[in-house]
Amino acid sequence: MNKKRFIVLSGFIIIAALSRIIPHPYNFAPIGSMSIFGAAYFTDKKFSFLVPLFAMFFSDLLVNNLLYANFYGGFTLFTPGFYWMYGAIALIVVAGIFILKKVNTTTVIAGSLSASVIFFLVTNFGVWLSNPMYPQGIEGLLMSYTAGIPFFHYTVIGDLFYSGVMFGAFEYAKTKTPAFQRA
Repeated sequence: MNKKRFIVLSGFIIIAALSRIIPHPYNFAPIGSMSIFGAAYFTDKKFSFLVPLFAMFFSDLLVNNLLYANFYGGFTLFTPGFYWMYGAIALIVVAGIFILKKVNTTTVIAGSLSASVIFFLVTNFGVWLSNPMYPQGIEGLLMSYTAGIPFFHYTVIGDLFYSGVMFGAFEYAKTKTPAFQRA
């Protein structure tokens, strides 16, 4: 394993995850992009899953216990419904592994849009399943997805933005640092 490359890739993902503490519109976040970024560049695919999930967990700790501390009223280890978000991250990584076999503008855009759709479908399904506000039938499921639509465009814009920054910066870094090329 190329340790320098691993550290830089992990650093990109951790920095992206930490950007969640910067004020931003709801759902304008790096979650999908850090997942496809890991899928595209880690040669050992277990790190494609582990690093984005760790980064998300670490940033959740900060977001939940600094930004939303008053909302939760005490130390919060896991965001309610975290398993839906983390499950979405794992599915995005799987999609990214297939979509981003070759990194180029088309595959990055396709991976980013796929990440947005997967996150939307999985997390809103989780809201429907766990929230008594929604009837447990197709009508309730459609209500949950409909309620998520106003936030979806921020997910898409966020994933495209962060993907552009992360992939663009790393591709540029690869041209300047031979150690960042695949082993």
